Amino acid sequence: MYRNDPVPAVAVPMPDPMAIKPSESQADLVRNIETQPVKGAQQEEYDPWHVARLKDEGTKWRDLSGKGKVLRALGWVVKPLLLLGLIYLFICSLDFLSSAFRLLGGRAAGETLSNNELLTNPVAGLMIGVLATVLVQSSSTSTSIVVTMVGAGILEVRPAIPIVMGANIGTSVTNTIVSLAHAGDRDEFRRAFAGATVHDMFNWLSVIVLLPLEVMSGYLYHLTGAILRSYKLETNEDADVEILKVITKPFTSLVIKIDKKVIENIAKGSNETKGLLKKGDYLFSNTGLTEAQLGIVLLILSLIILCVCLVLIVKLLHSMLRGRVAYWTKKVINAEFPGKASFLTGYLAIAAGAGMTFIVQSSSIFTSALTPLVAVGVLHIERCYPLTLGANIGTTATAILASLTSTTEKALSNSLQLALCHFFFNISGIILWYPIPNLVQACAPNMVKWLPHPPIVLAKWLGNKTAKYRWFALVYLFLMFFIFPAVVFGLSFAGWQVLVGVGVPILVFLAAIAVINVMQVQFPRFLPSKLRTWNFLPAYFHSLKPYDYVCTRALAPCGRVCKCCRQVTDEDEEADQNAYL
Repeated sequence: MYRNDPVPAVAVPMPDPMAIKPSESQADLVRNIETQPVKGAQQEEYDPWHVARLKDEGTKWRDLSGKGKVLRALGWVVKPLLLLGLIYLFICSLDFLSSAFRLLGGRAAGETLSNNELLTNPVAGLMIGVLATVLVQSSSTSTSIVVTMVGAGILEVRPAIPIVMGANIGTSVTNTIVSLAHAGDRDEFRRAFAGATVHDMFNWLSVIVLLPLEVMSGYLYHLTGAILRSYKLETNEDADVEILKVITKPFTSLVIKIDKKVIENIAKGSNETKGLLKKGDYLFSNTGLTEAQLGIVLLILSLIILCVCLVLIVKLLHSMLRGRVAYWTKKVINAEFPGKASFLTGYLAIAAGAGMTFIVQSSSIFTSALTPLVAVGVLHIERCYPLTLGANIGTTATAILASLTSTTEKALSNSLQLALCHFFFNISGIILWYPIPNLVQACAPNMVKWLPHPPIVLAKWLGNKTAKYRWFALVYLFLMFFIFPAVVFGLSFAGWQVLVGVGVPILVFLAAIAVINVMQVQFPRFLPSKLRTWNFLPAYFHSLKPYDYVCTRALAPCGRVCKCCRQVTDEDEEADQNAYL
């Protein structure tokens, strides 16, 4: 069953007052009850999505010696500083990862964006936006390039709208990659992958609904056009503000310097022969390697730094968030407004996510930073979801600032219109997938069991699958961000007739399967007896177990030393059945 209601409360038996030691105060008793895991019935209802209690195995302050108290006090100072340093290196590693992808695929992304014939097909434009953003690892970069092309008159506003929709999808690949670093722990990986893919699910669902609506009605194009006609526009060449870069650039510029203007010039159709590397004195200058070779080296280096930083961040978080500290940290982060004002909590989280993303100038960095917090259970996915929605709004500021640097009034009008289309697309998606489900649940509380937030439901389903079959995470990553966009993009070359002829039957087939799956869980009585389960089909049509058998056999040598690759046991199967979706 899909269950989204909270874990039922279980009465915790109070210890016999006569059994309390004289030295054990009432405060100690309350602390022990709140920080120790509950045994018995509560363990059977363990919810891997909400780690409610963490065991405090540390020595109490009053029982420490003088040296112990000094060391613990130093830990309170040193650990937060180490955490800030690791977060700094983590952000820098994401910058290196972006530079590596630009070296490997930046020219290809620019050439793809310059193909105006394909951009007349909105589905092809969407996939170009996905692929280009994956190749440069930054939606801010890809949308800024498209905005610049529109401002230069190379591309019209309306065919550019699907590209920025695709950029929204492509940017979520970064935090999905980041979540793979948690594959060593089953439940951490479940939460981390779900916390990362809730961004993917929101973007895909928004595109599925809003792209056909835009193609048929042009509502984004007409809405933004009406807004711009009511204002007098002025250019500002100093509008490109980079806040986080001021902090990270002194370090990253010592390692690599990429000229993003080269990719923009290629996208504009110029015959650019200049290299992507800037001239100067830094670590990877004058290495004698080609751009592709240097990109591979930098990719490996960035992934190593990223994984090491994530492992250390998680260990530090586990060390810092124990007992009462964990209890109060999670209580504050996941707190809600009291009473009838509780519905405002999610909207405050959306505003906070938008503000933080505007500060760091990258939704990838902000959402990737949330992933470890979701993994260790400090941040619930229900709170991560509105923060991610806010990040989608905050990332549009980069394109708006880039549009303000246009030199002519017409260029400013066109580029700003596209940037506003990006903004209102995200606003439309948020209205569709956040307030409306909240309103339905408020009006009909009984519907919450079968009409929750779809992005959260899908993300939790993916989290459960990847916790059970860890190889599935890589399949999902390559399928959703590389293979599927590339196949659709390839079909676009044959014309929209071929694309529709192949795509529509597949979409209808997948929609039918999705509807039957929902009815199997929620309304099985309305289905024929044979369709109430998929057991009448061969196992490889409805289960991942046959594929898991092949994968675990292939990875058997690795499984002896790496717990990520071990075969699923019967205990894992039983634990997965108790996992809440």
